[in-house]
Amino acid sequence: MYPPSQAAYDRAITVFSPDGRLFQVEYAREAVRTGSTSLGYTCTEGLVMLAHKRIPSSLTIGSSHEKIFKLDQHTIASSSGLIADARKLVDFARLECQRHRLMYSEEIPIDLLSKKVGDHIQTMTQYGGVRPYGVSLLIGGVNARSHLFETDPSGAIFEYKATAIGSGKKAVEEFFEKEYQEKASLQDAIKLSVKAMKKAVEEKISAGILDLAVVSKADKKTKIFTTDEIAKYL
Repeated sequence: MYPPSQAAYDRAITVFSPDGRLFQVEYAREAVRTGSTSLGYTCTEGLVMLAHKRIPSSLTIGSSHEKIFKLDQHTIASSSGLIADARKLVDFARLECQRHRLMYSEEIPIDLLSKKVGDHIQTMTQYGGVRPYGVSLLIGGVNARSHLFETDPSGAIFEYKATAIGSGKKAVEEFFEKEYQEKASLQDAIKLSVKAMKKAVEEKISAGILDLAVVSKADKKTKIFTTDEIAKYL
């Protein structure tokens, strides 16, 4: 049993502990930390996003377990944590993309989209009767250059050249710190991303447990790869 004071801080999302912590936000981060790995890689030719899917049963149809989501022609997202929470945030992000196109007749800047998603996440840490989102997103795409942002359950956002979320975050980041090449082609970036994922995932990698997508700087269009196309890089 926790002491009464500790239990109160645990239950109330809006109450800080004496040392300035919001325990429910920290517990939400645990859902992300133990989730399946997703990674992003920016290069001069665009953006690569690769995600590992934990398939619970051999009877599961892998394509029904989506880990990379198209938000607009020029931007995609991937998640780690509670997939149902991820879908809610993806729906929110897609609406923001549509609103921006209708109002301004242009694609939404990736940094603005990420900030809007982060602001929405933050509201779930400030009011009673709600809980934090138990998920982090990688939001990436191409405007004048390629961008990659990570959201945190607190609502904070961070921009990276390459990073990962989920259980394999540390292994992927250690690999990218040594191997990252900003001027890599999209093909080379895919190959490096696959190598990084192999470092992060304990089971044998196969095309059926991966999602792969790229956004090309040349045409600002998203391509989501089929299982057969992914297999060529393994």
